[in-house]
Amino acid sequence: MDAAAFDAAFWITTAAILGLLVLSGFFSGSETALTAASRGKLRAATDKGSKGAERALKITEDNESLIGSVLLGNNLVNILATSLATALFTRLLGESGVALATLIMTLLVLIFAEVLPKTYAITNPETAATRVAPVIQVVILVFAPVVGAVRVFVRWVLGLFGVKTDPDSQILAVREEIAGALNLGHSEGVVEKEDRDRILGALDLADRTVEEVMLHRSGIEMINADADPSEILQQCLESSHTRLPVFKDDPENIVGLIHAKDLLRAMYRLMEGAESSMEALKSFKIADIAMPPYFVPDTTSLDDQMRQFLRRRTHFALVVDEYGALQGLITLEDILEEIVGEITDEFDPDADHTITVAEDGHYWIDGQMTIRDFNRATDYQLPDDEANTVAGLVIHEAQMIPTVGQAFSFHGFRFEVVARENNRLTRLKIRPLEAQLRPRSEA
Repeated sequence: MDAAAFDAAFWITTAAILGLLVLSGFFSGSETALTAASRGKLRAATDKGSKGAERALKITEDNESLIGSVLLGNNLVNILATSLATALFTRLLGESGVALATLIMTLLVLIFAEVLPKTYAITNPETAATRVAPVIQVVILVFAPVVGAVRVFVRWVLGLFGVKTDPDSQILAVREEIAGALNLGHSEGVVEKEDRDRILGALDLADRTVEEVMLHRSGIEMINADADPSEILQQCLESSHTRLPVFKDDPENIVGLIHAKDLLRAMYRLMEGAESSMEALKSFKIADIAMPPYFVPDTTSLDDQMRQFLRRRTHFALVVDEYGALQGLITLEDILEEIVGEITDEFDPDADHTITVAEDGHYWIDGQMTIRDFNRATDYQLPDDEANTVAGLVIHEAQMIPTVGQAFSFHGFRFEVVARENNRLTRLKIRPLEAQLRPRSEA
């Protein structure tokens, strides 16, 4: 190797190669930082006055232009650096310098222009995105004409194969991104199960209907408008509910809604100062204090229904189907329970014991427990497309109304009917099929 080869041209070329490697590392790290940065965190930083975060947020709004400009710049500097290195080593070593230049440049680009900057960027994506945003913004402006032409050409080529592109569409919906992040965080132990369930429950309100969470009409406690006033008073005092529907002649014919406070207040006024309090009650008419019933379609989303409750300042609605037939009732509490879980008070002492785990690994549940509540309690994923309750799922899959003692296996679980009243399955025993059951202890 001639010492004259190490002249000014050699050192200038070497410096140019090193500078191009630095630029390559900058483009690689910028691409990773801007694509990995959380737009939510960038928005929060922008709201606090960060100009860099504001630029980064604006840049990431058009990912196609961002990726196109960064890739164009990265490929330009990589190809130019490789060409200069090949020319330099060929000058020094002749034809054998080509292989050496390829090996050395591969290692340099891999370590210093790819792995190192991308590792830093993925470790601190928001910080890195904020720092590189001003420079990348200029790069996008400079390369905009070339990137625009490339985008048109790429879409034309894809169109030849029948592929339609929509640059404004998101690969994942925001809700799916949040749900995926929560589930990943829960699996890694970062997010508590209760926190995950609450957030996912709030996100699900728009996709769930009142039919899925309502109390079925078979479980509604009602007041007969023609009943004796003393019987009505006793029923209200013994009831665990403060609001009760009022029907006339037929339970399907709901004529009003009575609040326990209104009932007691009205009856107290009748009895106050009367010589015979019970005689005064005979003139009481429940229709005089009953509020008009509020009916909602069973297809209303929980999100819309909650807004209606808040707007109307009421907590109670009767659910009807497309024919106007009564299907059930829904309250604001029912909707809130989809977010925070079961809400109980002193009148619901057994409400939080709807599911128990036996020593042999079986789950004992009420047949009317909703599939969603079962999934939340056990972290399993029974499908709720065809039925709202676990009993309904068993009937749907069995294509019959099972008798006590019958057992079925589907969706990875074994279901056994423990109790039945008329055509309702009131008690079920469930276990995962893959579970290793412990032998039941003898009495």
